[in-house]
Amino acid sequence: METIMSFFEENLEMIYLLAFTILLGFEVISKVPTVLHTPLMSGANAISGVVIIGAILLMRRAAPDDYLTLTLGFIGIVLGMVNVAGGFAVTDRMLEMFKKKKKKA
Repeated sequence: METIMSFFEENLEMIYLLAFTILLGFEVISKVPTVLHTPLMSGANAISGVVIIGAILLMRRAAPDDYLTLTLGFIGIVLGMVNVAGGFAVTDRMLEMFKKKKKKA
């Protein structure tokens, strides 16, 4: 229990910053009109790419016996890849709507 309390005491500013960014992100996204959600997902692919690179760097710098860091890095890579693949799939479906349909003969 002491290690958890010392972790919170050492990283209090980062915890506040994380909570603030979560609230700010929720407020910004909730104000976006429904029409713009799909184009924003395309932009989120770039952000997920940054998350993937960060997770790879985190895993690369971790010690081989630091299972917490390796697990968090792996989860970051998996979730980032799911988000990128889903974003590309949704963007592709959106772009299909704007293509001209072939007329039947």
